[in-house]
Amino acid sequence: MITLDTVKVEIDGPRATIYLNRPGKKNAMNPQMHLDMNEALDAIEAAGTVKAVVVTGSGDSFSSGMDLEECFLQPFDDPQLFYRTNLVALNWFKRLKAFPAVTIAKVNGYAFGGGFLVAGICDLAITTETAKFGLSEINFGIFPAGGATWAATHNLPRKQALYYILTGDTLTGRQAETYGLVNKAVPADQLDAETDQIVGRIINKNPITLELAKQVYERTTTMDLPASIDYDQAKLWELSRLSGNEWINVALKQFEKRDYQPGLSTYSRVEAAS
Repeated sequence: MITLDTVKVEIDGPRATIYLNRPGKKNAMNPQMHLDMNEALDAIEAAGTVKAVVVTGSGDSFSSGMDLEECFLQPFDDPQLFYRTNLVALNWFKRLKAFPAVTIAKVNGYAFGGGFLVAGICDLAITTETAKFGLSEINFGIFPAGGATWAATHNLPRKQALYYILTGDTLTGRQAETYGLVNKAVPADQLDAETDQIVGRIINKNPITLELAKQVYERTTTMDLPASIDYDQAKLWELSRLSGNEWINVALKQFEKRDYQPGLSTYSRVEAAS
């Protein structure tokens, strides 16, 4: 366990867990947490073994969002300090969005503002049915910024995104599942098991394939079909070279012997490692 001032990091082979760790403040994100999150991502990348990163909150909340006093009120009168304070936050948000490993938000309690953003930029998200998500910025006079509007527009239908942006109302974990902000909402006592199950299904996959699959998804969302096909074919050849043609030499050879059914299960990577 790596313990920083406001974040804890646990790395266990192919799995890492980041705990936002200001439980007394509902894990509100202050400048120190932004610094610590960059350090946490550095540590996970340096480990070189991680395929799945779970981001969660200590205590009874995921994150109540930005610490309004430390991030906004205190530095606002010093433009350079205000800029530097928020630049650190924006940096780790962008890093998390583009992180090579699969990122999974594990949400309990509040996920407001920056917490909503983190849940929205993670690749996958699991929540309790009673968690509360919200974009509360309109309630203190601004619109969701720093990527929070992006998280709403890319995870919610248009009218739902605008509703929560313009009203500041909250939505439950169950509603978040219905609208597509999270993959699944479960009873609180099932959150750990559900997250572990998904992590288990991720970490037995080829890490190069996972990383490139994320890249292809992100890039092709802005392409027309012909450009998308050209791009994914180039990335497929890149995958083949980087992984030693594992999909041909191992996965499809196992299929040829009927060792598994790709529609129902995955191939064994033991042969690839040997």
